[in-house]
Amino acid sequence: MGIYFNPDNKSFTQAKNSLIYIDKTKLLGFLNRRLSTEEKCIAVSHARRFGKSHAAGMIDAYYSLGCDSTSLFENTKIASNADYKKHMNKYNVIHLDISSVWDFHKDDLIESIHERLCDDFREVYSSSLNYKKELYLLIYEIYRKTNTAFVIIIDEWDCVIRNSRDEELIHRYLQFLHSLFKSEESKSFLALAYITGILPIKKIKDESALNNFREYTMLRSKPITEYYGFTEDEVKNLCEQYNMDFESVKAWYNGYLIDGIHMYNPNSVSMAMDNHDFDSYWKNTSSFASINTFITMNYAGLKDDIMKMLAGGKVYINTDTFQNDFSTVSSKDDAITALIHLGYLGYDREEGSAYIPNYEVKKAYQAALCTGSWGEIAKSVGKCDELLMATIDGDSSRVAELIQLAHDTYTSVLKYNDENSLSCVLTMAYFTAPAYYNIIREMPAGKGFADFAFIPRSNAGHRPAMIVELKYNQSADTAIQQIKENRYHGALTDYGYKILLVGVNYDHNGKDKKHHTCIIEEYVKS
Repeated sequence: MGIYFNPDNKSFTQAKNSLIYIDKTKLLGFLNRRLSTEEKCIAVSHARRFGKSHAAGMIDAYYSLGCDSTSLFENTKIASNADYKKHMNKYNVIHLDISSVWDFHKDDLIESIHERLCDDFREVYSSSLNYKKELYLLIYEIYRKTNTAFVIIIDEWDCVIRNSRDEELIHRYLQFLHSLFKSEESKSFLALAYITGILPIKKIKDESALNNFREYTMLRSKPITEYYGFTEDEVKNLCEQYNMDFESVKAWYNGYLIDGIHMYNPNSVSMAMDNHDFDSYWKNTSSFASINTFITMNYAGLKDDIMKMLAGGKVYINTDTFQNDFSTVSSKDDAITALIHLGYLGYDREEGSAYIPNYEVKKAYQAALCTGSWGEIAKSVGKCDELLMATIDGDSSRVAELIQLAHDTYTSVLKYNDENSLSCVLTMAYFTAPAYYNIIREMPAGKGFADFAFIPRSNAGHRPAMIVELKYNQSADTAIQQIKENRYHGALTDYGYKILLVGVNYDHNGKDKKHHTCIIEEYVKS
């Protein structure tokens, strides 16, 4: 019917007609149970490209009086709900995208929203309304005329909070939201509020505009986690449909563990399936400047923690100190928590720890490091592809040199005095190898555990499988002998056309400061 008031169902129609569509309509059952209750206000703050706007278009199509969506929802998951037609296309819907208004109306944001909605109202109610009233009073007037409650959807609600330093504007904006969602009139006209953003809700001074919202974030989203992103089962089904290697998809795009559910970036997975190729697709839709903003902050321990995560580790953080505002970040924990909300880190709530979720995000850090102020680290990361090819080519002396460079770069951060520390440095040295290999540390093999197993992915071409054994203050030859005696390479006989045995030793008292030695042997399978 209108652009902002009682929109049609074209957005959801387009989503359903897309090459890749995953049915998330059970979210509507969750929302239906909250209509016109004290739980009717829902705030979803997830990283970009994780399905928030897709859900908003689906909510439009389901509730809006401006369309008939009967055929759209046939044979969907919500259709199995006996009451699903009870609420279909029965509500006045308002749908606003604050970022689209903000781009052109920073100084008169609220006035512009009012004007746009009034234009839509006039098409329906002509001159029968008092358009000079504040918006919430105008909505209440429509409610009294029609006795039809409102569903209000606001995308990017936190755009003003994230981008403005004008406290007066922020105050007026929050008062505007208060009138829509907490005024006495809204208690009558509001059936459901659904707002989306990147940041959880921030309370500013004594503001309480949104404290009646139930929040679902990158830290905790239960019970609606499965309705955003792609679940593991959904991705497995897509891999079968598109003949893609699931383990490779998992390495590239998995890693967001929210309430025990694996969440995949739907945009990246869809692009990978459509192109039948793995790449860092998120980088084309999300700015990497935010990574540099936070990882270069001068907080004690921040750089060490970032390096530990890049090397495959986890770090404990306190997420409670974050004020849900990028402009007030004041500690290492705040910076890491901000990266979690942006989707550049995963969060394990049971452990209270942060980590790099997948290879796609790791590539984002690689790009950020190479353009940021981490000069020496960027130089070492830039040598990772050369190290991998030198290993594959059997150039053991060059491998030793490049591992030495990695040691010199990371030794101040990754304490370098045992084989475990050497493992962390090797993880950083082979930073880009996960594009072609599933790298398993401490892999059960033969009569023990191999330090590193490099298992070729489906896109690895003729790259060989590799076993890498590490020694500290011993010899590279000892490492090779251990691989052979314990038959670690036997675990890789099903992978690739040949297997490389790689022994690396770090000698703390190495001559001429050349601490690393390497031996590479080829095991040709019969």
